[in-house]
Amino acid sequence: MPKDVPWHGKTVHTGVYKQTVAGPRMVRRLNIDGDGQGDLGGHGGEQRAVLVYQTDSYRFWANELGRDDLTPGQFGENFTVDGLPDDEVCIGDRYRIGDALFEVTQPRVTCYRVGLRMGEPQMAALLVAHHRPGFYLRVIEEGEVEAGQKIVKVSTGPEAMTVEEIDRVLYLPGHTREQVERALRIPALSPGWQGSMQTLLDQADGEGGASSGSAGLNTAATAPPPAWPGFRPLTVTHIPSESRSVFSLHLAAADGSALPAALPGQFLTVKVQPEGSVPPLIRSYSLSGEPGTGAYRISVKVEPHGAASNELRAHIRVGDQLEAAAPRGTFCLTGGDNPVVLLSAGVGVTPVLAMLHALAHDRSTRQVWWLHGARDGSEHPFAQESRDLIATLPKARSTVYYSRPAANDHLGVDYTEAGRLSAGPVRRLGLPTDADAYVCGPTAFMDSLTAALVDCGLDASRVHTEIFGAGPAITPGIKGSATGPAPHQPAGPPGTGPEVSFARSGLTVPWNDAQESLLELAEACDVPVQWSCRTGVCHTCELALMSGTVNYSPDPVEPPAEGNILICCSKPAGGIVLDL
Repeated sequence: MPKDVPWHGKTVHTGVYKQTVAGPRMVRRLNIDGDGQGDLGGHGGEQRAVLVYQTDSYRFWANELGRDDLTPGQFGENFTVDGLPDDEVCIGDRYRIGDALFEVTQPRVTCYRVGLRMGEPQMAALLVAHHRPGFYLRVIEEGEVEAGQKIVKVSTGPEAMTVEEIDRVLYLPGHTREQVERALRIPALSPGWQGSMQTLLDQADGEGGASSGSAGLNTAATAPPPAWPGFRPLTVTHIPSESRSVFSLHLAAADGSALPAALPGQFLTVKVQPEGSVPPLIRSYSLSGEPGTGAYRISVKVEPHGAASNELRAHIRVGDQLEAAAPRGTFCLTGGDNPVVLLSAGVGVTPVLAMLHALAHDRSTRQVWWLHGARDGSEHPFAQESRDLIATLPKARSTVYYSRPAANDHLGVDYTEAGRLSAGPVRRLGLPTDADAYVCGPTAFMDSLTAALVDCGLDASRVHTEIFGAGPAITPGIKGSATGPAPHQPAGPPGTGPEVSFARSGLTVPWNDAQESLLELAEACDVPVQWSCRTGVCHTCELALMSGTVNYSPDPVEPPAEGNILICCSKPAGGIVLDL
């Protein structure tokens, strides 16, 4: 059963420490009696009820690692089996053991906890690199199973795709489109792996047949490469006020050339230089203008204590230059002819406004639902602009909510309904269930609206959200890691290395050689991070490198997408800016 284990100053709740048992055990749909998983997000469930590993792999690792202390259960498996090698067992194969019937669903998920159990931090990468991952079983028929029983093959999975082959497709370079299509034709393949394979296929369709395996592991890898490296100067050409608290900056290339087109929904990262010899403030702002015009527009909300927004409002002037990294981000309007729902609150309107511009520019015939919430007319940026765009779309409809309309706000003209744009009103709208929805605003707003959209029948995979600040942490199995203090300078003496800027967290710190990776530095600063294997395999930690270069140790099993890095196994080669 799961237990708490100390690790790197943290506590890991894990069921990876298995022990042999005597006598029969009842195998049920979700588990074996007496067994459990500590992290149900990455392990367990119907598709991953039973983990299998082979005695032949034990012999391999004993030789490879020079170990003589490996005992059954060492790799966290439920069944240690003689036979069933990963290069022969196929996804969808069915086996009877004792009274129970099982079906192979997917390879083992790469995870740092097998390294924790083995005392070998690189173990997750080694399992993939040496093609010995092991695999999961789904329980088709419950029953008792006992050590020593025969494993009887009942049927072979369609496509005869082995565990080792499909593991290579997702985690290693060099897969083919034919392999991905074969994988998608296997009904027994777990939904998570089917989603990853579909992403690989979609990526290949968009790039003439080429794709990176990491596209199936992290949405950051699906973004196009940046249009230019690092930061370049852009000239401010216009500074209009959009509402009481929002203003825009129109930006053009300093040499007068056309700027590369951005995707509708992407953001721009800029350096805001305060007066004096202090480091620049690095912030990201959504592009709000029409894509493909050769110029950019970003829109800034002035917060009472916002250092960068107040600095820009006080000092930026037409003709000034602003250092900017290339447009980035995966919160982008996708093509198709199905309906589009654009939901926003406050300044969250900016990325979805760019999407509305793109739809209007293309004279789209898609159904478009424009839903926006504001306090009142004085806090409703782009009110007339959005109305004009909606008027050009033949199948567009708009509902604007004012939570506290002012005396000079006119119902039916300035706004549609009094009250907040919230879950209740959205559920009553009768939104089409085949729509793609794009949601941007405060975190609580996005969480509530996402749940409401799914309740309305939209598939969760079609509901897309954009977070202006740091994203949620993914720290599998770590107890008490849901929330933490605000990002801060690390404890202890400051480092003497190059500066590392966490753009979303608004923090710049000097690199400290005491850290083994950028991931460890971020953790020391309480910057929210996402990771799983910590050895360059799973790509959970893949993110955009806005400027600079890094060195890897160890090298990733498969390199990240162009313009991205893996923070779990990299160190800065100089000053860098991370989208973190």
